[in-house]
Amino acid sequence: MPVFQETSSAARDLRILPSRSLPLPRLSPKPGHCSSSEENREVVVIGAGPSGLFLTFLLAKYGITSNSLLCLDSKAGTLKAGQADGLQPRTLEVFQSLGIASEIISEGCHMEEIAFWNSAHSCTQTSNNGTRTREGIARTSFVQDVSVPARFPFEVTIHQGRIERILQENLSLYAPQDTIRRSHHFLDYTVDESQLEFPILVNYEYDLPDGSRRRGSVRTKYLVGADGARSVVRKCMGLELQGETTDHIWGVCDFVVDTDFPDIRKRCAVHSDAGSVMVIPREQIATGEYLTRLYVQVPGEVTRDLDIEVDKKAADKRRRGAVTIEYIFEQARAVFAPYQIKIKEGTTPDWWAAYQIGQRMTPEFSARTFDGVDRIFIVGDACHTHSPKAGQGMNVSMMDSYNLGWKLAHSLHGLTPCCGPGAADPVLATFASERVGIARQLIEFDTKFSHMFSGRIGPADAEAAAGLTHEEFLRVFSEGNGFTSGCGIQYEPNRLIRVPIESRLSSSPSGDPLCGSLMPGRRLLNVSVKRYADANTREIHDELPSNGRYYLLVMTSNDLLDKCGVSQSALMSAVDISQRFPAGVINLAVLHCLDERFEWADIPSAVKTTAEMRTYGLANKEDAYEIYNVSKAEGLFAVIRPDGYVGLLAPLSSSKLVDAYFRGCLISN
Repeated sequence: MPVFQETSSAARDLRILPSRSLPLPRLSPKPGHCSSSEENREVVVIGAGPSGLFLTFLLAKYGITSNSLLCLDSKAGTLKAGQADGLQPRTLEVFQSLGIASEIISEGCHMEEIAFWNSAHSCTQTSNNGTRTREGIARTSFVQDVSVPARFPFEVTIHQGRIERILQENLSLYAPQDTIRRSHHFLDYTVDESQLEFPILVNYEYDLPDGSRRRGSVRTKYLVGADGARSVVRKCMGLELQGETTDHIWGVCDFVVDTDFPDIRKRCAVHSDAGSVMVIPREQIATGEYLTRLYVQVPGEVTRDLDIEVDKKAADKRRRGAVTIEYIFEQARAVFAPYQIKIKEGTTPDWWAAYQIGQRMTPEFSARTFDGVDRIFIVGDACHTHSPKAGQGMNVSMMDSYNLGWKLAHSLHGLTPCCGPGAADPVLATFASERVGIARQLIEFDTKFSHMFSGRIGPADAEAAAGLTHEEFLRVFSEGNGFTSGCGIQYEPNRLIRVPIESRLSSSPSGDPLCGSLMPGRRLLNVSVKRYADANTREIHDELPSNGRYYLLVMTSNDLLDKCGVSQSALMSAVDISQRFPAGVINLAVLHCLDERFEWADIPSAVKTTAEMRTYGLANKEDAYEIYNVSKAEGLFAVIRPDGYVGLLAPLSSSKLVDAYFRGCLISN
């Protein structure tokens, strides 16, 4: 007979499951049904590449799940070879904040340094056998790949299909298996003004086991096209990619390499008299070997005669068609000379292709329907295309989805300010303006960078055809690092990015906000802090995770223990503000700068009640106030948007500014 009685709750079954985010609170009514014979979803995403899968995952994480979400993709499964393979530091920060970065960081190939190689015109080298003269290429310099403050100061290369698999596995924690339907081909959409709740009718075909296809349809409130550069959604919106396609054609190949080139496991930019090559080291594969990606320039130009534009297109197509795997390696050997490079014996290339550089984008990323609401969106390659040289494609595409995801979820949950009939959701409307601006910067930078990379670099005192020197190439690379890393992205002032005239807060003494100071429109830089409740050192990005909620960060001043001081007044105001809006949508976080210990009773009791595990002091190894350039004598309020960007900075005495900010982006109680 037992000597004790054991009881347990069925809810304890949850203890063995992975932790996951709670959904956002829903204030809007749950969707109804158009008719018994029609399927309806609140959001339909077209395309299950990185941008489409990422958006679908985010929406599910934020609470758009069950029968509210659907993703259609024409492919039968995740990508097996080729295409994008690099993740930038900001993307890694976002993935870490979402809890999906561990496999990528632990098993991907890290690139912390880039090697620059140029023509070695009679370069004298010394070896064990004495001094000798060598023609070909020589290393010019090493440069840090990431030169701006970042939590992860490196790029990571890993197979795009693996990233898609990780996204799909994490999606399954929040959404049913049939959320993604593969072998479904989007045809078109129509807008039905008689259907106010689900006005968009999406038509598609799906493959049957016998090889035939059957038509289907689904009604939705919102449609998102993440269906690539040949986007059918974009065409149905009446939009076209605008820009130029250059004469530069490149071959690309993923393979296991056999070479005596010394920097093959580094990212390399190689310019020789024979042409240009970019080396991208890649991850270890199941065989234990390591992949390498080569981008190889195809020499030759096509006449730019506008009167024979059709002939030019035909010539470009012939040039791309002439790029074979043999040609790629023939050209690579010419560029790498005197070093040898080939495919390792007993292996075959994973993937290879030829592409022509082009920088193009659409003028708009969204379209409104008859009711004045933005209901159709495009993200990723559907709205901007460019060269792969700066490693931006998959990154900028997924950051489009990151920007759109929480705004769309807030709108569907009824969390954004009420709008009158015929008015767009003011928060959702910021997606297009913010991401169009970033796409323009991307096109401008990529145009400059790809033209320079495809040009011939000469010595500093020589007049090359393009006037390009190694020093100029390095300058453009360095100046663009904030943008290419994603850590220097800045959104312009709008409803969600406020720069109050009353604020006396300044940028860093050097005048460069990338040096660490807080700035509205920039992402919150990661710092180490010490959690007060358990004295654990934590990373602030991990403490303010991407769960679709705002964070109100109160950086108190050194008068924190003064009952009549500005810090305690600001803390009480912050608690009061968070309670004026839907519960759980604004999370309070507190950072103090005191050296001495204190008791919870020494500060407002509401802090322990609402933010016990989000109250921090300074870490031993770094001072967050110094990094953020915040005066310990003054402190400040910092509003952090759900996507980690700073929305507002305000003095501790100006809580009204904080309240006004939230009234502009959230419905009040």
